[in-house]
Amino acid sequence: MPTRIQIELAAAAEILPLRELHRQEMKCQIVHDSIHRREGWTRGYRMFVGGTVAAFGSVALAGPWQDKPTVYEFYVLPAYRPQVFELFEVFLDASHARFLEVQSNDALLAVLLHTYGRDVASEKIVFADQFTTAWPSRGAQLLPLTSDEALRTAINQRQGGGEWRLELEGTAVATGGILFHYNVPYGDIYMEVAPPYRQQGWGTYLVQELKRVCYELGAIPAARCNPTNHASRRTLLKAGFLPYAHILNATVAVRPARHEAAPHVMKPPRTS
Repeated sequence: MPTRIQIELAAAAEILPLRELHRQEMKCQIVHDSIHRREGWTRGYRMFVGGTVAAFGSVALAGPWQDKPTVYEFYVLPAYRPQVFELFEVFLDASHARFLEVQSNDALLAVLLHTYGRDVASEKIVFADQFTTAWPSRGAQLLPLTSDEALRTAINQRQGGGEWRLELEGTAVATGGILFHYNVPYGDIYMEVAPPYRQQGWGTYLVQELKRVCYELGAIPAARCNPTNHASRRTLLKAGFLPYAHILNATVAVRPARHEAAPHVMKPPRTS
């Protein structure tokens, strides 16, 4: 007798224990972690094998994913990974997802993207801090534009962040910041150099100093850029970041087949 796979709509609190396990396995910044805290942006599912929780999946529905139901999370407990394809097909069938958006170092979901997707493309390169640099200030000063109170609130609530300005002799050379709407303890660094000061090393120095501030705040710096943004790639590398993943997009091409060996039941949403 085949083991029945069941699936149900699940509240954020119901899938949180599985998401914690997923975070522990990833051991890195998870770019789309914050979507769960945005009301109406995501729909979560739990999957059961023989009545026992085996997996969860999440579909993005709002913001950039409006009218584009997109799989961005899927985690299977180790004991049930031999059934990963059946579980994922049940999830696709129940969620009606049409797209996939995957962090490539999420090994299991990356395999599923290449199995079930087409037109795969990289949207972002994700960077992790790997070494400390010592670029000189050349007289520039890093000035905070966000109060300490607002900054601590952003860190504690995992929402928003802080901004800083790099000044040289009273002139703004570059601006940047750290965003904290990611999984603990990561902070995402961004920056922009004023046109007259580009290609002079100011971006590298600013990123270096934002990394330092990030650590002082008790966070781990991370960063992203477009795959074709050569200037940003060079800046991040010179400031001590190294690439470790892509954010990959794809269209669901292989629709799930109903497996007689693993039938599923869609349980109704909970009312409480």
